[in-house]
Amino acid sequence: MRIGLFPFCTDYSMPIDRLAVAAEERGFDSIWLPEHTHIPANRRTPYPGGGDLPKEYSHTLDPFVALGIAAGVTTKLKLATGICIAIEHQALTLAKTVATLDHISNGRVLLGLGAGWNREEMENHGTEYSSRFRKLEEQMAALKEIWTHDEASFHGEFENFDDVWSWPKPVQKPHPPLILGGETDHTLRRIVRYGDGWLPRAMKPEIVTKGMARLAQFAEEAGRDPASISVSVFAPPPKDIVINQFRETAVERVILMIPPQDEAKTLARMDRYAAWV
Repeated sequence: MRIGLFPFCTDYSMPIDRLAVAAEERGFDSIWLPEHTHIPANRRTPYPGGGDLPKEYSHTLDPFVALGIAAGVTTKLKLATGICIAIEHQALTLAKTVATLDHISNGRVLLGLGAGWNREEMENHGTEYSSRFRKLEEQMAALKEIWTHDEASFHGEFENFDDVWSWPKPVQKPHPPLILGGETDHTLRRIVRYGDGWLPRAMKPEIVTKGMARLAQFAEEAGRDPASISVSVFAPPPKDIVINQFRETAVERVILMIPPQDEAKTLARMDRYAAWV
């Protein structure tokens, strides 16, 4: 089982270039950066974690720019979004951004995707809350068309374009893995239809195991090999008992959170986590 990191990179935390180098030196598999283009000042949507929204949510770096910096100072570290709020993008521009990152990193991108939780944030991008999952499914299909065809077209409810040329194509074939966050049966079925991996949030190992069984059931019902779908557990408690329990499952990767702190505190935490690599 691999160990990745979820550093909540901000304008006041450890610089991404030094963090990426330190992560690779310690043998971590990947870094997963979050995305929020902004946080509406008059937000009505409650924070899923409860209480006040932490400061770092309105200070996040753009994940693709930051991962581009990380790509330039590393050679093995996988570069992931955790998560890219795809519904705040347009498929043609997102396809270009991801393909460019995969090109410059020689095929190291993992695209963690989701529809997000902040209603006001997505509405500022012109996305309706009620249709966000339909839009996400269309975008995943449209991305594949753009990445895998020399001349691509797509006509849907949310994404609509006639024949286009778009290079570079991703280094990874057929495309970078699409890894979807969420825990509902709707999410699991969506992964079977469009995705390459599941990204469940911090849960007890037994809950993830039950979800994996459901995912395998849905895959088999759809005629898909369950082994073609990876599982990466997002931000579980960083404890020996939890990590070791996940090692006994078919989980491919555990991703441990790095809060936005200064370099000394960040490196100390990474050193503790490195014991599980």
